[in-house]
Amino acid sequence: MDEKRFNVRVYGILINDRNELLVSDELIKGIRFTKFPGGGLEWGEGIEACLKREFIEELNQPIEVVDHYYTTDYFQVSAFNENDQLLSIYYVVKMSGLQCFKTKDKPFDFPLDAGEKFEVQRWIALDEISPDDFKWPVDKVVAEKIKSRILLSN
Repeated sequence: MDEKRFNVRVYGILINDRNELLVSDELIKGIRFTKFPGGGLEWGEGIEACLKREFIEELNQPIEVVDHYYTTDYFQVSAFNENDQLLSIYYVVKMSGLQCFKTKDKPFDFPLDAGEKFEVQRWIALDEISPDDFKWPVDKVVAEKIKSRILLSN
């Protein structure tokens, strides 16, 4: 019998001064998807430390955690391992200092020889965000929450 386990994921909601949201377009095992920047909690690591590490690893970008935004409150199985239950935590973050990473203008702007794993970042205008921009169910929920807050503030 396969062991069931929790998989804790931590993501950052980063909005720039042009009211654009940072997203990560990724290719893993032949699957293309758009997600929020972030990743998996490692043993012995705190949640905010995980998020800061992920931004350094993926973007070479120091960040500050501003506020908790959302945590899953329902069962969600991992798309990559049916024995993993995801616990996804989202924080609003801001860059520490100047932007240290490059972005693309088009979705999935990968080189032809990208291989099995590749990622690029891009900005999406907040007023254009849609849950359909994202592949994973929890990211869709968070995108809808962001979109709803934008509509309420207008």
